Amino acid sequence: MPSADRPDPVRATLVAILQQLNRVESIHEGKTREQMLELPDLERLLHRFWAVENDHVKIPLALGLLVRNGLVEVVGGTAYPGKGKAPARVRYHLTADGKRFLIEAQEKSDRIA
Repeated sequence: MPSADRPDPVRATLVAILQQLNRVESIHEGKTREQMLELPDLERLLHRFWAVENDHVKIPLALGLLVRNGLVEVVGGTAYPGKGKAPARVRYHLTADGKRFLIEAQEKSDRIA
């Protein structure tokens, strides 16, 4: 059970993923294809993040939770690629709701309790 002094590892990881997606979107403004990240990119960027590094949270599970809640959008990919075809690359993009959640999460963490 998380104490009041320690941040929740799941929530912290969700925010870290949203921050990375927001950062990539900002860096590549106007270049839609480059404003998205693939799962291996996110895993590489967050491999040293404390909650991931300590095996508290798995990036694919956290990313799936963000997708199911509409904070991140899946772009590309097919569930069943044709025979002999490589699966299309699946990329993840921050939604407007994801940005809103990120802003609210950052505002709450900036407040003095």
